[in-house]
Amino acid sequence: MMPDRDEERWAAVLRRDRAADGDFVTGVLSTGIYCRPSCAARHPKRENVRFFADGEAARTAGLRPCLRCKPDAVARDAEGVARAVALIERSDTPPTLDEMAGAAGYAPHHFHRLFRKRTGVTPAAYARGVRARRMEQALRQEDRVTDAIYEAGYSGPGRFYEEAEGRLGMAPSAWRDGGRGATIRWATAPTSFGRMLVAATERGICRLTFGDPQEVLRRDFPNATLEPGGADMAALVASAVAVVEEPGRAHDLPLDVRGTAFQEAVWRELSRVPAGESVSYAALAARAGKPGAARAAGTACGANPVAILIPCHRARRGDGSPGGYAWGLAMKAELLEREAGEGRQAQLFG
Repeated sequence: MMPDRDEERWAAVLRRDRAADGDFVTGVLSTGIYCRPSCAARHPKRENVRFFADGEAARTAGLRPCLRCKPDAVARDAEGVARAVALIERSDTPPTLDEMAGAAGYAPHHFHRLFRKRTGVTPAAYARGVRARRMEQALRQEDRVTDAIYEAGYSGPGRFYEEAEGRLGMAPSAWRDGGRGATIRWATAPTSFGRMLVAATERGICRLTFGDPQEVLRRDFPNATLEPGGADMAALVASAVAVVEEPGRAHDLPLDVRGTAFQEAVWRELSRVPAGESVSYAALAARAGKPGAARAAGTACGANPVAILIPCHRARRGDGSPGGYAWGLAMKAELLEREAGEGRQAQLFG
């Protein structure tokens, strides 16, 4: 009998799951090659297949990479992006595109496409995110906003406000002072998982949880003005409830959420995982530009401020086990089961 982990890997191969690329490689003993899980070639017989953690392990076993799907490119691309990310993280000012491409080992035009594909943002946007994160940290440490701006690596206040527009969602001083000056409206609604809290700024939903509203909001925004949402939030809350009850449905609900640049990259990658499917923390880390940071990817999932709207329930451990979930593994399993059921229904009636 095959281990459960290999059952899951074989299922990913049969559906040519791109989300599994980088998670493992498929060795075909009868042909002596190894492929990505998503390889478009005809599926081999199950008895001829063996799974490997990566290309190096497959090559050690005497296999060679598939010329059609080029499985080693996944790891090579991830390493290149990781080097560029490391350069951005350690630089006082954003490096140029040529400098980032040089660190990654690619031509600038190819690197730009690769970086965006793997992280969901352009290199310049990622660098802006790093500076914004530094700014948020500096605002909590410096007495003056201007000092924080220079400490974060901006050339001056004008450049900071140009980049911050539409990103921070609160005035810089509000970030430094627990949301002081910001207004957050909130409402609760019953769901099949329990009473749900929805909180929103003018830009969108900033919290969706199943905790006590006063405890959650006072902890996260201790100095913000908190107001009951009333009738003007009814449509937003109803839409959020609909997504929670049918977690596989696509949504375009406005979100106003923030984390570190890496956390935001992980959240973007989670939102790209198809409903009913799952992705390992290791694969999430690689797609977010930090191969090997599986633990940090798990932490990013745990920091997700809008449960289900950003589907962190689709993340799992590399061995196929479910990992953790803020609202319990039973809820995580139920969400995935609902998504799978919605997918089967779509196939029958689509």
